[in-house]
Amino acid sequence: MPDIVDRVSDFLKKYNLQDKTIIVGFSGGYDSMCLLDILSKLKMSQEFEEMTVVAAHFNHNWRGEEALKEQEVCRIFAGASGFEFYTQTASSDIKKTENDAREARYKFFEEAYEEFDADAVLTAHNFDDNAETLLYRIVKGTGIVGLKGIAEKRGYFYRPLLSVKRSEILEYCNKRNLSPNNDSSNSDTVYKRNYLRLNVIPSLEKINPGVKEALNTLSSVARYDDEIIEEYLKPIKEKVLGCGTMNVEAYRSCSKPVKLRLLHEFIQTLCLDYDFKKICEIYEFVENNITQRNGTTKSLAAAKWLYVDEKIIEVIPRVQVEDNKIDDVLIGAEGEYEYADRTLVIRKYADNELFVFPASTSNFIYVDLSKLKFPLVLRNRKDGDIISPFGMSGTMKLKKYMNSKGIPRHKRDSQLLLCDENEVLWVLGVGISSKIGVGINNKPTHVIEVIQND
Repeated sequence: MPDIVDRVSDFLKKYNLQDKTIIVGFSGGYDSMCLLDILSKLKMSQEFEEMTVVAAHFNHNWRGEEALKEQEVCRIFAGASGFEFYTQTASSDIKKTENDAREARYKFFEEAYEEFDADAVLTAHNFDDNAETLLYRIVKGTGIVGLKGIAEKRGYFYRPLLSVKRSEILEYCNKRNLSPNNDSSNSDTVYKRNYLRLNVIPSLEKINPGVKEALNTLSSVARYDDEIIEEYLKPIKEKVLGCGTMNVEAYRSCSKPVKLRLLHEFIQTLCLDYDFKKICEIYEFVENNITQRNGTTKSLAAAKWLYVDEKIIEVIPRVQVEDNKIDDVLIGAEGEYEYADRTLVIRKYADNELFVFPASTSNFIYVDLSKLKFPLVLRNRKDGDIISPFGMSGTMKLKKYMNSKGIPRHKRDSQLLLCDENEVLWVLGVGISSKIGVGINNKPTHVIEVIQND
């Protein structure tokens, strides 16, 4: 088998990364120091001299002075290797759990990727890591997707050391006289993965000395089987799965095993470590709510909700409502009014303008403002709001109107409204009031339009 340097070189060539900007997750431990040292060697060759490397170190802020010393070791080593060093220290209130640490770490890598306009993020997961991950997933309960283990490539994340055993990495570091950090928390068996590595795998090696090889073989077999399944599921997935969404109509036509598979893949795109039991819970939640017109939500993680209604399954951020709210925009006369990333335009209807009923769209309406006086206001909903739906007599509470129009609950507080005090004249993109609506026998006085800003 080629040595480690050649394997990393072949990996980078396989994905055409020789002249790209690369972020390297750099803890300063044996694995990441080995990887960074190899990249330093490759940079000396003509083939890789255009490659830009940034060593990205995330201080989890769990071990005080020890962690600060490790951070300084990383800074010095990165500088000596000729690489830029980028670091960040986690908030002191981050939970001391494996999952929270992983989420924070990957968020940091994503920020580094954006900061340096990078092409790839390399992490130093190795052959042994994959075996431990597979065993961890088996113990927790997983299916074929989970048995695939750590992916060689996921999005812009790459793992060039997956074929390299930990013993080879230790040997490389010793031969190169490297002095990696030795994270004391790696020997703490309170953490499940440490317990598996230090206690369970050595016990399994008494039964089969090649248990790590066997686990990695299982990972490869599962990956091949999964590729077969994916080939046959492809036309179904194209109908069901979107970007952060699932089409309910297409989903409902699937069998239960296919639904479970699709939900598992859908959740995996969120980088959530969900076992089969949790996937089944989500399946039951979806099945119980895909006939609801206005939908409901289920918490997935600290900042993510799963929303389900009769048309769509989607993931929404917990802060979505607040992010989409706007300050009240006073409309004092005809003209243009900017808000968020759009502009509301109110202009008089020209006598020579063609009006064909109904000619309104979600962002364009013909209206009769002859019985109203400025100012009007563009805002989000408030308590006491009412509307006189076009084509109906009398008023109703805005809440009831939104319910009748099937506006999801999580979008109601951010829904934009054109109002005359507490009376809603236009629920943007949804419907208008009879107070301004123009019928087939009427003539508009104004045109109102929403334009996306460049």
